[in-house]
Amino acid sequence: MMFVNSILSRRIGAAFMGLFLAGALTACVEATVDEPEIATRSVVETLPEYAALWDNDINLPPVPLEYLEGVNRRMLVYYETDLEPGTIEVDPYAKFLYLIYDDGTAMRYPIAVGREGRGLRRTTYVGDKREWPSWQPTANMLRSEPEVYGGFARGIPGGKASPLGARALYLYSGGGDTRFRIHGTNDLQSIGNSGSAGCIRMFNQDVIHLYDQVERGARVVIRSQEDSIRIEEELSGRGVELPAFTIDPEEVYAFVEQEQAEREARRLEREAAEAAEAAAGSS
Repeated sequence: MMFVNSILSRRIGAAFMGLFLAGALTACVEATVDEPEIATRSVVETLPEYAALWDNDINLPPVPLEYLEGVNRRMLVYYETDLEPGTIEVDPYAKFLYLIYDDGTAMRYPIAVGREGRGLRRTTYVGDKREWPSWQPTANMLRSEPEVYGGFARGIPGGKASPLGARALYLYSGGGDTRFRIHGTNDLQSIGNSGSAGCIRMFNQDVIHLYDQVERGARVVIRSQEDSIRIEEELSGRGVELPAFTIDPEEVYAFVEQEQAEREARRLEREAAEAAEAAAGSS
Protein backbone atom coordinates (compact mmCIF):
# COMPACT_ATOMS: atom_id res chain seq x y z
CA MET A 1 0.00 0.00 0.00
CA MET A 2 2.50 2.61 -1.21
CA PHE A 3 1.26 6.11 -2.01
CA VAL A 4 2.72 9.35 -3.41
CA ASN A 5 3.66 11.66 -0.49
CA SER A 6 2.04 9.23 1.92
CA ILE A 7 2.79 9.68 5.60
CA LEU A 8 2.22 5.97 6.09
CA SER A 9 5.11 3.53 6.24
CA ARG A 10 4.50 0.10 4.76
CA ARG A 11 4.22 -1.21 8.32
CA ILE A 12 1.31 1.06 9.11
CA GLY A 13 -0.10 0.55 5.62
CA ALA A 14 -0.07 -3.19 6.09
CA ALA A 15 -1.72 -2.71 9.45
CA PHE A 16 -4.52 -0.76 7.78
CA MET A 17 -4.91 -3.61 5.29
CA GLY A 18 -5.76 -5.86 8.18
CA LEU A 19 -8.42 -3.50 9.44
CA PHE A 20 -9.91 -3.13 5.98
CA LEU A 21 -10.02 -6.89 5.63
CA ALA A 22 -11.92 -6.99 8.90
CA GLY A 23 -14.86 -5.47 7.02
CA ALA A 24 -17.52 -3.29 8.52
CA LEU A 25 -20.14 -4.81 10.74
CA THR A 26 -21.42 -7.85 12.58
CA ALA A 27 -20.35 -10.50 10.08
CA CYS A 28 -16.80 -9.23 9.60
CA VAL A 29 -13.91 -10.95 11.39
CA GLU A 30 -10.14 -11.13 11.15
CA ALA A 31 -7.21 -13.56 11.26
CA THR A 32 -3.57 -12.96 12.24
CA VAL A 33 -0.32 -12.77 10.25
CA ASP A 34 3.01 -11.04 10.77
CA GLU A 35 3.52 -7.46 9.55
CA PRO A 36 5.96 -6.91 6.64
CA GLU A 37 9.10 -4.84 7.00
CA ILE A 38 9.13 -1.06 6.62
CA ALA A 39 9.66 0.33 3.11
CA THR A 40 8.84 3.55 1.27
CA ARG A 41 8.19 4.73 -2.28
CA SER A 42 7.91 8.25 -3.63
CA VAL A 43 6.45 7.73 -7.13
CA VAL A 44 3.41 5.76 -8.20
CA GLU A 45 2.40 5.01 -11.80
CA THR A 46 -1.33 4.68 -12.33
CA LEU A 47 -4.20 5.24 -14.77
CA PRO A 48 -6.01 8.61 -14.99
CA GLU A 49 -9.20 7.23 -13.42
CA TYR A 50 -7.20 5.93 -10.47
CA ALA A 51 -5.04 8.99 -9.86
CA ALA A 52 -4.75 10.74 -6.51
CA LEU A 53 -7.59 13.12 -5.77
CA TRP A 54 -8.91 15.45 -3.11
CA ASP A 55 -12.30 14.39 -1.79
CA ASN A 56 -14.05 16.08 1.13
CA ASP A 57 -10.73 17.61 2.15
CA ILE A 58 -9.09 14.18 2.22
CA ASN A 59 -6.11 13.44 -0.01
CA LEU A 60 -6.97 10.07 -1.53
CA PRO A 61 -3.85 8.23 -2.79
CA PRO A 62 -3.61 6.72 -6.29
CA VAL A 63 -3.97 3.04 -7.12
CA PRO A 64 -0.65 1.73 -8.50
CA LEU A 65 -0.63 0.00 -11.89
CA GLU A 66 0.35 -3.33 -10.35
CA TYR A 67 -3.18 -3.63 -8.95
CA LEU A 68 -4.89 -2.65 -12.23
CA GLU A 69 -3.69 -5.39 -14.56
CA GLY A 70 -6.00 -7.05 -17.09
CA VAL A 71 -9.67 -6.93 -16.06
CA ASN A 72 -8.89 -5.56 -12.60
CA ARG A 73 -9.98 -2.04 -13.49
CA ARG A 74 -13.17 -0.11 -14.17
CA MET A 75 -14.53 -0.81 -17.68
CA LEU A 76 -17.62 0.10 -19.72
CA VAL A 77 -18.86 -3.14 -21.30
CA TYR A 78 -21.70 -4.27 -23.55
CA TYR A 79 -24.23 -6.06 -21.36
CA GLU A 80 -27.43 -7.87 -22.27
CA THR A 81 -29.78 -8.25 -19.31
CA ASP A 82 -33.40 -8.06 -18.27
CA LEU A 83 -32.44 -6.10 -15.16
CA GLU A 84 -33.68 -2.52 -14.93
CA PRO A 85 -31.23 0.35 -15.47
CA GLY A 86 -29.75 1.48 -12.17
CA THR A 87 -29.62 -2.07 -10.81
CA ILE A 88 -26.38 -3.33 -9.28
CA GLU A 89 -25.42 -6.91 -10.10
CA VAL A 90 -22.66 -8.53 -8.06
CA ASP A 91 -20.72 -11.58 -9.24
CA PRO A 92 -18.91 -12.86 -6.13
CA TYR A 93 -17.22 -15.62 -8.15
CA ALA A 94 -15.69 -13.51 -10.93
CA LYS A 95 -15.16 -10.63 -8.45
CA PHE A 96 -17.10 -8.07 -10.50
CA LEU A 97 -19.83 -5.54 -9.75
CA TYR A 98 -21.97 -4.26 -12.62
CA LEU A 99 -24.00 -1.05 -12.69
CA ILE A 100 -26.65 -1.50 -15.37
CA TYR A 101 -27.22 1.35 -17.84
CA ASP A 102 -30.18 1.91 -20.19
CA ASP A 103 -28.29 1.59 -23.48
CA GLY A 104 -27.19 -2.03 -23.48
CA THR A 105 -24.04 -1.34 -21.50
CA ALA A 106 -22.90 -1.57 -17.91
CA MET A 107 -20.01 -0.24 -15.89
CA ARG A 108 -17.99 -3.16 -14.57
CA TYR A 109 -15.92 -2.69 -11.42
CA PRO A 110 -13.48 -5.19 -9.88
CA ILE A 111 -14.27 -6.11 -6.29
CA ALA A 112 -12.99 -8.10 -3.33
CA VAL A 113 -15.36 -10.50 -1.62
CA GLY A 114 -14.87 -11.63 1.96
CA ARG A 115 -16.24 -14.78 3.52
CA GLU A 116 -19.34 -12.92 4.72
CA GLY A 117 -19.75 -11.25 1.34
CA ARG A 118 -19.84 -14.70 -0.24
CA GLY A 119 -22.71 -15.51 2.10
CA LEU A 120 -24.94 -12.83 0.53
CA ARG A 121 -27.37 -14.62 -1.80
CA ARG A 122 -30.69 -12.80 -1.70
CA THR A 123 -31.67 -9.66 -3.58
CA THR A 124 -31.34 -6.52 -1.49
CA TYR A 125 -31.56 -2.78 -2.06
CA VAL A 126 -29.51 0.29 -1.18
CA GLY A 127 -31.19 1.51 2.00
CA ASP A 128 -28.59 4.11 2.89
CA LYS A 129 -25.39 5.59 1.47
CA ARG A 130 -22.69 7.64 3.18
CA GLU A 131 -19.51 9.53 2.27
CA TRP A 132 -16.38 8.76 4.31
CA PRO A 133 -18.40 6.79 6.88
CA SER A 134 -17.12 6.07 10.34
CA TRP A 135 -16.79 2.50 11.60
CA GLN A 136 -17.82 1.01 14.92
CA PRO A 137 -17.33 -2.62 16.01
CA THR A 138 -20.62 -4.20 17.04
CA ALA A 139 -21.32 -5.65 20.46
CA ASN A 140 -21.14 -9.11 18.90
CA MET A 141 -17.69 -8.42 17.45
CA LEU A 142 -16.43 -7.14 20.79
CA ARG A 143 -17.88 -10.10 22.62
CA SER A 144 -16.74 -12.82 20.23
CA GLU A 145 -13.24 -11.49 19.43
CA PRO A 146 -12.18 -9.00 22.12
CA GLU A 147 -8.51 -9.56 21.29
CA VAL A 148 -9.11 -8.28 17.75
CA TYR A 149 -11.72 -5.56 18.23
CA GLY A 150 -11.39 -4.52 21.87
CA GLY A 151 -8.83 -1.85 21.07
CA PHE A 152 -11.26 -0.26 18.59
CA ALA A 153 -14.30 -0.14 20.88
CA ARG A 154 -14.54 3.65 20.46
CA GLY A 155 -14.71 3.27 16.69
CA ILE A 156 -12.80 4.97 13.88
CA PRO A 157 -14.00 8.24 12.37
CA GLY A 158 -14.42 8.70 8.64
CA GLY A 159 -11.11 9.08 6.85
CA LYS A 160 -8.37 6.98 5.31
CA ALA A 161 -8.16 4.77 8.41
CA SER A 162 -11.84 3.80 8.34
CA PRO A 163 -12.42 0.22 7.15
CA LEU A 164 -15.36 1.49 5.08
CA GLY A 165 -13.17 3.69 2.90
CA ALA A 166 -14.40 6.69 0.93
CA ARG A 167 -18.02 5.58 0.45
CA ALA A 168 -20.41 2.90 1.66
CA LEU A 169 -23.70 1.55 0.34
CA TYR A 170 -25.79 -0.05 3.09
CA LEU A 171 -27.82 -3.03 1.86
CA TYR A 172 -31.34 -3.54 3.21
CA SER A 173 -34.00 -6.21 2.78
CA GLY A 174 -37.66 -5.94 3.78
CA GLY A 175 -37.04 -2.59 5.46
CA GLY A 176 -34.24 -3.89 7.69
CA ASP A 177 -30.48 -3.58 7.57
CA THR A 178 -28.82 -6.81 6.37
CA ARG A 179 -25.41 -5.74 7.78
CA PHE A 180 -23.93 -6.24 4.31
CA ARG A 181 -22.05 -3.34 2.75
CA ILE A 182 -20.51 -2.33 -0.56
CA HIS A 183 -17.67 -0.04 0.44
CA GLY A 184 -14.23 1.31 -0.33
CA THR A 185 -10.92 -0.08 0.88
CA ASN A 186 -7.22 0.76 0.96
CA ASP A 187 -6.37 -2.95 0.93
CA LEU A 188 -5.48 -2.71 -2.74
CA GLN A 189 -4.20 -6.25 -3.15
CA SER A 190 -7.56 -7.67 -2.08
CA ILE A 191 -9.39 -6.38 -5.18
CA GLY A 192 -9.95 -9.26 -7.56
CA ASN A 193 -9.43 -11.73 -4.73
CA SER A 194 -11.26 -13.20 -1.75
CA GLY A 195 -10.58 -12.29 1.87
CA SER A 196 -10.82 -14.42 4.98
CA ALA A 197 -13.35 -11.87 6.20
CA GLY A 198 -15.24 -8.80 5.09
CA CYS A 199 -18.07 -7.69 2.84
CA ILE A 200 -17.90 -6.39 -0.77
CA ARG A 201 -15.00 -3.99 -1.23
CA MET A 202 -13.91 -1.72 -4.07
CA PHE A 203 -11.03 0.59 -4.88
CA ASN A 204 -11.89 3.95 -3.31
CA GLN A 205 -11.82 5.67 -6.71
CA ASP A 206 -14.31 3.10 -7.99
CA VAL A 207 -16.70 3.29 -5.06
CA ILE A 208 -16.79 7.09 -5.43
CA HIS A 209 -17.61 6.67 -9.13
CA LEU A 210 -20.34 4.12 -8.32
CA TYR A 211 -21.77 6.10 -5.38
CA ASP A 212 -22.44 9.18 -7.48
CA GLN A 213 -24.64 7.13 -9.87
CA VAL A 214 -26.62 5.01 -7.40
CA GLU A 215 -29.88 6.14 -5.82
CA ARG A 216 -31.31 4.95 -2.52
CA GLY A 217 -33.68 2.11 -3.30
CA ALA A 218 -31.54 0.70 -6.12
CA ARG A 219 -31.80 -3.10 -6.32
CA VAL A 220 -28.71 -5.21 -5.66
CA VAL A 221 -28.80 -8.64 -7.32
CA ILE A 222 -26.33 -11.44 -6.57
CA ARG A 223 -25.34 -13.60 -9.51
CA SER A 224 -25.38 -17.36 -8.99
CA GLN A 225 -22.29 -19.49 -9.54
CA GLU A 226 -24.01 -21.19 -12.46
CA ASP A 227 -24.68 -17.85 -14.15
CA SER A 228 -21.17 -16.66 -13.35
CA ILE A 229 -19.64 -19.64 -15.13
CA ARG A 230 -22.03 -19.25 -18.09
CA ILE A 231 -21.44 -15.52 -18.49
CA GLU A 232 -17.85 -14.95 -17.34
CA GLU A 233 -16.47 -18.35 -18.42
CA GLU A 234 -12.79 -18.58 -17.43
CA LEU A 235 -13.00 -15.44 -15.28
CA SER A 236 -15.44 -17.10 -12.90
CA GLY A 237 -13.49 -18.22 -9.85
CA ARG A 238 -10.59 -15.85 -10.49
CA GLY A 239 -8.37 -14.71 -7.64
CA VAL A 240 -7.10 -16.28 -4.44
CA GLU A 241 -8.07 -16.08 -0.78
CA LEU A 242 -5.81 -13.70 1.12
CA PRO A 243 -5.06 -13.79 4.85
CA ALA A 244 -5.94 -10.87 7.10
CA PHE A 245 -3.80 -8.92 9.55
CA THR A 246 -4.24 -7.98 13.17
CA ILE A 247 -3.03 -4.49 13.99
CA ASP A 248 -2.00 -2.23 16.83
CA PRO A 249 -4.83 0.20 17.68
CA GLU A 250 -2.29 2.79 18.83
CA GLU A 251 -0.85 2.99 15.31
CA VAL A 252 -4.28 3.46 13.81
CA TYR A 253 -5.37 6.16 16.26
CA ALA A 254 -2.03 7.96 15.89
CA PHE A 255 -2.68 8.14 12.16
CA VAL A 256 -6.26 9.30 12.76
CA GLU A 257 -5.07 12.13 15.01
CA GLN A 258 -2.48 13.22 12.48
CA GLU A 259 -4.98 13.13 9.62
CA GLN A 260 -7.52 15.14 11.60
CA ALA A 261 -4.88 17.73 12.52
CA GLU A 262 -3.88 18.09 8.88
CA ARG A 263 -7.51 18.46 7.79
CA GLU A 264 -8.09 21.14 10.43
CA ALA A 265 -4.95 22.98 9.33
CA ARG A 266 -6.14 22.94 5.72
CA ARG A 267 -9.56 24.22 6.80
CA LEU A 268 -8.04 27.14 8.71
CA GLU A 269 -5.71 27.93 5.81
CA ARG A 270 -8.64 27.94 3.39
CA GLU A 271 -10.72 30.20 5.63
CA ALA A 272 -7.80 32.61 6.01
CA ALA A 273 -7.34 32.74 2.24
CA GLU A 274 -11.07 33.37 1.70
CA ALA A 275 -11.06 36.13 4.31
CA ALA A 276 -8.05 37.77 2.69
CA GLU A 277 -9.69 37.58 -0.74
CA ALA A 278 -12.89 39.11 0.62
CA ALA A 279 -10.95 41.91 2.30
CA ALA A 280 -9.06 42.64 -0.90
CA GLY A 281 -12.29 42.75 -2.88
CA SER A 282 -13.90 45.27 -0.54
CA SER A 283 -10.93 47.64 -0.43
